[in-house]
Amino acid sequence: MEETAEQLQKTIAHLADLLHSGQDEDFVVSFKALHDFEMGQVYSGLPEQMRAVAWRLLDDETLADVFDNLDADDDDIGELLQEMPPQKATEILRNMYADNEADVLQNLPSRLVATYLSLMPKAEADEMRKLIDYDDQTAGSLMSTEYLAVTEDLRVVEVMRLVKHQAAEAEAISYVYVLDNQKHLVGVISLRDLLTHPDDMLVSDITNDRIISVKAGDDQQDVAQIVADYNFLSIPVTDDNDLLLGVITVDDIVDVIDEEAVEDYSGLAAVNVSQTDDTPWHSAIKRIPWLIALLLLGMSTATLISSFDGLVKKASILAVFISLITGTAGNAGTQALALAVRRLAVGTDNTAWKNFWSEVLAGLLVGTATGASVFAIVTIWKHNFELGLAVGIAMAIAIMVANLAGYLVPVLIDKLGFDPAVASGPFITTLSDLTSVLIYFNVAQLFISHFIGN
Repeated sequence: MEETAEQLQKTIAHLADLLHSGQDEDFVVSFKALHDFEMGQVYSGLPEQMRAVAWRLLDDETLADVFDNLDADDDDIGELLQEMPPQKATEILRNMYADNEADVLQNLPSRLVATYLSLMPKAEADEMRKLIDYDDQTAGSLMSTEYLAVTEDLRVVEVMRLVKHQAAEAEAISYVYVLDNQKHLVGVISLRDLLTHPDDMLVSDITNDRIISVKAGDDQQDVAQIVADYNFLSIPVTDDNDLLLGVITVDDIVDVIDEEAVEDYSGLAAVNVSQTDDTPWHSAIKRIPWLIALLLLGMSTATLISSFDGLVKKASILAVFISLITGTAGNAGTQALALAVRRLAVGTDNTAWKNFWSEVLAGLLVGTATGASVFAIVTIWKHNFELGLAVGIAMAIAIMVANLAGYLVPVLIDKLGFDPAVASGPFITTLSDLTSVLIYFNVAQLFISHFIGN
């Protein structure tokens, strides 16, 4: 990664030098020789005064490739567009793939969106309004309207001619979608099918009518799972009447998987892990509210410990094992949480009750094994069977409860319609601290007469 970043900086410096020295043709040739992804990185990395020259030299199609490969969620993309006259920016947007264009527009201020749409032909503007009106993180917000579609009454040779004609406009050409006369999706054929069958064969004879499609309102996470399960390169999006609305390509699915992973990691850590280049100030501002909330929750644990102050005074040895029990229970709860969030994300063949009893049994086994281990260690270390038994039993029960909480909390949050990832690791850990302390001291009270004075 370091070598790649270093090479990128060298490329940016080289192209900036070409612009600075007036070697415009060499700049255009060198820039177009870059991979599409590199174009986006290099263009955004050029100094602003150099970009002012670059966008005047590059054609709209090349600049569209640049913006197709920039992160639509990046605030800087709006600033890059505003460096150009509105008409120029509009032409670039029009040359982008429809799904990427919609993503960019969704993240721009409304005044800019209105300006750019007003400069587009009415039909294009109306189509774009439909795309940007789809809820975020749904199939509709991901789909592209550039796809290959033919009617079922054509022959293979005719379809091949259409494919060649439409390929330049389509975002992906792995599949050709087959429609009936009313534009309903009736099947799909692959390029392999077209290439391996006689030219005079009807498309209807080689069409695969086993259609796997999604609806525009389907959650993007569910769409990503379907594409992953079936190993599709793209998947069609239809309305309730099976009219083809668009397609979602695998590159967008990769972005969804990355986005969902970031959300899950962010939830488990209670911090936004997508912003890796934040300043210390912004990073601290984002972390402080969660830490303050957890601090207040943690104060309840401290208050609970203080309520057992008399017990600790009678047997001071009890204080030694507080952090051991709370820490281990917190780790167990975080493990259960991670598994529960993953199950909710990708689904499972098991029923909810089967998953519940599976976690109960897992917690019982883990708690018993850990409790037995700590019982043996404490008994040998402190030469006190009763103390070891008290710590071991408390550890076993605390882990069982923490494990169950780690499973149930995200499931309940999901049932309430919220993102289960908000049941963060720190939250579960703090909750486990509270329950572990309560369990530990109540168990200790049963054995207090056996190790007072130790």
